[in-house]
Amino acid sequence: MILNGIGKYFIFLGKLFTNREKPKVYFSLIIDECILIGLDSVFIVAIVSTFIGAVSGVQTSHNLISPLVPLYVVGVIVRDMTILELAPTITCIVLAGKVGSSIAGGLGTMRIQEQIDALEVMGINSASYLVLPKVLAALIMFPMLVTLAGFLSLCGGYASTVFTGIITSYDYVYGIRFQFEGYNVFIALVKSFVFAFVITSISAFKGYYTTGGTLGVGQASTNAVTNSCIGVLLADYFIAQLLL
Repeated sequence: MILNGIGKYFIFLGKLFTNREKPKVYFSLIIDECILIGLDSVFIVAIVSTFIGAVSGVQTSHNLISPLVPLYVVGVIVRDMTILELAPTITCIVLAGKVGSSIAGGLGTMRIQEQIDALEVMGINSASYLVLPKVLAALIMFPMLVTLAGFLSLCGGYASTVFTGIITSYDYVYGIRFQFEGYNVFIALVKSFVFAFVITSISAFKGYYTTGGTLGVGQASTNAVTNSCIGVLLADYFIAQLLL
């Protein structure tokens, strides 16, 4: 059963890139999806990333109680945690819940209302026409959201440690700059691209093949979020193994 689902998923991916419409048809669709996927997610990403950075700063400073450990290490740990894991992975898991459920629910509704069947009757590759713009928009917007999340997370860590008097502003900023490796930013961006494809493709797959009426739409949305989160965590592990 699992192998059958995996095979069906890869066949679905193949349909996205065959018998496509003309590029100009996708332009406006991609812009609309960028707004839905990216701009509409800025608020939740900002809230989550800021508080994650704040909590990381407080907990890190709480555990570094030894006088032998310099205070700037708090900035180092918050920086590395944010860039390598918190910003890309946690942000994309949040987006899997928001964006993934929206994609699955929208396509599932179109399926039970036979709108997808109507596109097929008109000779349009419904998978490519409906799903490919979502995937491309996610590949554009997810790295931007992850970059924003990383910046706000570092700001949250600054606010929670400096404004409360735990460490000085100089120590925190020095820790962020201390032995900084730009390669870690590259890894975070790679993760954001991979996670964007995983979340949108899995969610679209679940929604596209929805069955069972309106109840099936809810089940498809739930399965989309669950499977997307699992896919993100698996991809996170393999990327870490390959690039670190």
